[in-house]
Amino acid sequence: MRADLMNPLILAYLGDAIFEVLVREYLVVTLGICKPNDLQQKAITYVSATAQRNFIEQALENNWLSEREIAMYKRGRNTKTGKNETVAHTYSTGFEAIIGHLHLEGNVQRIEELFTLYKTVVE
Repeated sequence: MRADLMNPLILAYLGDAIFEVLVREYLVVTLGICKPNDLQQKAITYVSATAQRNFIEQALENNWLSEREIAMYKRGRNTKTGKNETVAHTYSTGFEAIIGHLHLEGNVQRIEELFTLYKTVVE
């Protein structure tokens, strides 16, 4: 199945998992955080809807995303989940859809590039 034809919520579901692994690996391997409570607290600063919204706003403002990535973001952001979502959650869904789409395409390099930019925004 082609990633660009998939339901954006499925892409976001997958993107959420991929991004969570990236964050956890970064916290443990790169930052060397080894206490479970510290890991949990630090992870929240990276995977929260607010952090993802802040990144997307910076990415759009600084032209960090390709036109294709922006289109995928908008598809994810505009998809209705049936829940009362905050604006931050809609941005988050769009961000996760980008990650899921890139993952299914096998574009690990671009995911890593975006994660590097993401870390600069969060930190």
